[in-house]
Amino acid sequence: MKYFFLSDGWKVGRVWAFDGLWQVSAWRRHPKIERLNLCLVEDSEVMWLYQVEDAIVTVEVQPVLSVPRETPPQNIGQVVLKRLISAEQVIERLGNASAKCLLQDMHSVAK
Repeated sequence: MKYFFLSDGWKVGRVWAFDGLWQVSAWRRHPKIERLNLCLVEDSEVMWLYQVEDAIVTVEVQPVLSVPRETPPQNIGQVVLKRLISAEQVIERLGNASAKCLLQDMHSVAK
């Protein structure tokens, strides 16, 4: 598995595999991209950890259009993430930052 952090207010756009742009018709499924219940908070910016399958090599991310009015408009239209990180790099990043865990789903695990 590979990972990346994505700020609140951003979403995943196009996805690339080793053979080019992900084609649902060719792969017969959508790419496996999952937001985990773990985020980093740095300077009041919340960055969620995402897990992706190994076949994915590049992910395009874009700002979400429905942002609150009090948020200033963003000048960035899209960003392409070409360097996804390993689990070891995630642990290193968590060790070097202030991290918090979203606990909303923990009650179902405890049962």
